[in-house]
Amino acid sequence: MKWIDIPPVWLVLAIIMAWMIADVQPARLAFGGPVMDLLGGLLVGGGIVLILLAMAEMRKRKTTIVPHREADNLVTTGIFKRSRNPIYLGDALVLAGLALRWDAPIALILVPLFMFTITTRFILPEEDGLRRKFRAEFARYCQKTRRWL
Repeated sequence: MKWIDIPPVWLVLAIIMAWMIADVQPARLAFGGPVMDLLGGLLVGGGIVLILLAMAEMRKRKTTIVPHREADNLVTTGIFKRSRNPIYLGDALVLAGLALRWDAPIALILVPLFMFTITTRFILPEEDGLRRKFRAEFARYCQKTRRWL
């Protein structure tokens, strides 16, 4: 069952919950329209771009993308200059964008819950491993680059 404890599974669960909320949410709480469709689409697209940029940078630096595995290299270049966790940030943008596209403002509460879950289950342990392996280099990186944005 360890395979189930990976970030994409958590994202899919959050997306399913957002879709279920959209399905049962009272219409009077909706605020959709073309502007929200556009904003939602931009967030989904931006999230996917962040994820792809981060994956390409990690591949270029020959390190793992799989959580809970030891990194071979500390990636601080490319999109990682702006965020220490661009893949997780991209996931959060996708979730927020889908909630807007589905006209489910109540589902936006899932975004900070998702971010909290990802931080506690994945980011903190990953950072602990990076801190132990890369010591001063990781400390300098943390001082220059924020966790999310």
